[in-house]
Amino acid sequence: MHPFDPSGGGFHHGAPPFAPFLGGLMFLLFLVLVVATFAYLRRHGQLGELPWARQRRSPEHEAREILATRFATGDLSSDEFLERASVLNWTPGVEPLPVPRKRRR
Repeated sequence: MHPFDPSGGGFHHGAPPFAPFLGGLMFLLFLVLVVATFAYLRRHGQLGELPWARQRRSPEHEAREILATRFATGDLSSDEFLERASVLNWTPGVEPLPVPRKRRR
């Protein structure tokens, strides 16, 4: 059969009826691949810190972290530490600071 159909039907390649949907399907599969790659790299620490992916800490958490650091370095005595922790409504030892997750490599 000649590729041009003289009956006015235009070009005829014998394509199946679902052929127009293959382009859309391929695009969706490409998007899934991109998202899966991004998620894999992010989970395994290959992308580093992204500005929009940062978790915001509460001011209370940051204050507890600073207080714990100052106590650990010896800037505060144990009495000063406990007094300031009580102002923050924090009982050290009962409510520990969340330990930051280490990146898996």
